[in-house]
Amino acid sequence: MLSRRHFIEGSAALGLVAGFAPVALAQRRPQSETVDVAQLMQPGPLGDVWLGRTDAPVTIVEYASLTCGHCATFHVNTLPELKKKYIETGKVRLVFREFALNQLDAAVYMLTRCALNADGKAGEGVDPTRYFALVEVFFQQQRSWAFGGNPLEAVTAITRQAGITQTQFESCLNNQAILDALNATRERAASAFGVESTPTFFINGRRMLGAQPMAEFEKIIDPLLRA
Repeated sequence: MLSRRHFIEGSAALGLVAGFAPVALAQRRPQSETVDVAQLMQPGPLGDVWLGRTDAPVTIVEYASLTCGHCATFHVNTLPELKKKYIETGKVRLVFREFALNQLDAAVYMLTRCALNADGKAGEGVDPTRYFALVEVFFQQQRSWAFGGNPLEAVTAITRQAGITQTQFESCLNNQAILDALNATRERAASAFGVESTPTFFINGRRMLGAQPMAEFEKIIDPLLRA
């Protein structure tokens, strides 16, 4: 389980702790490789959270780390454009999946999951608004909590503004089932789909690596919309 000390210890080296299981990463996949879409779209044990319409013709699956600078670049700079042009117009659905790289990452992902409900599970009738609002804030303020001097204080302040009480905060960080599920999601991404870096995107099954600019997304999405 993760606890307060993991915020303190994690900020310096972003290392691993008991309960946060590392995975053996596969050889680097080519950018253009595609994966089986039916297999890719099977949700993990906590269920999927997404932006956009479920019947959108294009689905982007993103594997991201909250402590990853390139992921923050995508979410702060590119995602707003992607939302405006494709997601809000019903053309694209973005499925967001957690790929925790270290103990601090895992702890904060546990808290974002608890913004959905106590068991961290998404599903029918569960509003993902607060989850995505927290993810957005964590990316926007990444430097202050992930690489600042006091991650516990910074993360506590962010979650408190989101309405998570201290009792909920502590309970969430001691929820082994959520941590196990996050580990399983990351392990499956690595073993089944060759995810080894963040962000990794799959656009209707086609792999895209890194925080690419909007133009690179357009090159892949627009032909799919014309098909």
